[in-house]
Amino acid sequence: MTQLRTPDSELRPGTPSRLSEAEALELYRTASIHELGRMAHAVTQRLHPEPDRTYVVDRNINYANWCTAKCIFCNFKADPPRATPDGSPGGAKKRGPEGYVLSFEAIGRKIEELIAIGGTQVLMQGGLVPPEILGFDWYLDLLRFIKREYPGIHVHAFSPPEIFAFHKVFGMSIRDVLLRLRDAGLDTIPGGGAEILVDRVRDKISRGKTRTDEYLEVMRQAHLIGMRTSITMMFGHIETLPERIEHLRRIRDLQDETGGFTAFICWTFQPDGTALGRVPQRPADCTDEPDGKHLCLAGAHEYLRTLAIARLFLDNVHNIQSSWVTQGPKIGQLALFFGANDMGSVMMEENVVSAAGTTYCLTESQIRHLITDAGFRPRKRNCYYELLE
Repeated sequence: MTQLRTPDSELRPGTPSRLSEAEALELYRTASIHELGRMAHAVTQRLHPEPDRTYVVDRNINYANWCTAKCIFCNFKADPPRATPDGSPGGAKKRGPEGYVLSFEAIGRKIEELIAIGGTQVLMQGGLVPPEILGFDWYLDLLRFIKREYPGIHVHAFSPPEIFAFHKVFGMSIRDVLLRLRDAGLDTIPGGGAEILVDRVRDKISRGKTRTDEYLEVMRQAHLIGMRTSITMMFGHIETLPERIEHLRRIRDLQDETGGFTAFICWTFQPDGTALGRVPQRPADCTDEPDGKHLCLAGAHEYLRTLAIARLFLDNVHNIQSSWVTQGPKIGQLALFFGANDMGSVMMEENVVSAAGTTYCLTESQIRHLITDAGFRPRKRNCYYELLE
């Protein structure tokens, strides 16, 4: 096995001592989960020596579910109706969820419920909605409405695939799209839609969405105008181990260039009822690593290994979140010893992952209790990881 440098001397951004792709892959393949946890936790302790472990109180608002993308891992989207000759929506749609667009009033009521429990931000994402259903002015008016009616709420909204769709459909540069959204009230961008940043995988599981370079270009342009973003990874489907490492490498390279990522969040694919979940699985008794063709679902053990590798490799991303939403509270708590320094969001509402069968839910009190029981001090934060208490 490759000998990893001691945590006190490794992982310095931009230096030869940082973990290489080959070393990361070797660790993935040969290190025990206990070794990975020990090394990742040592790095977390160096980056976050204080006893604090953080969380945010926010609400995930899915403003619309009409979507033109062909992602085979999603049960949430509604296929848009076929257009009539005059370009307006009409005709039959495929069977599936009913399409909707939330009114500003409905979104406002959700924000008021968030404020009532001490929430500070909304995470808003939707499908890739056709322009005949929502024009660009609708998004600008939504942001202005939120900032006018709820000026203290941080708006963390519109993932890179949505931003890129605005660019293509409405005929503006990515930079101009971002500037107009920012001027209307957008604060930061979530990292949704990253899946695996390898085109072989994206071409199979998320057709009609951004390719790798397109996704990263949205992030680059956001960072260049001073807007911060998070970054994600959904794994445990048809990607290989080298492709997981390539995903992390693409993140690290862009972070070296811009420094704009606030945090990394990874979670496991949830298969229930999805087309991707029906891909033939690797035999249960197979000990080989994922081959990139068969479905290779990831459980808690693989989640913790992947989280630890990410903490070791992403030396320039300061914060890593635990994914209790897909793993449950106990594994979410254990993640604090495998590289995570943040418990993520209270998340009053979640629609996309739950549509695939995962329904974990935690209150702020429960999150604080999990952090305390792990031996840390719970601290509420904002989207920039600044402490609010």
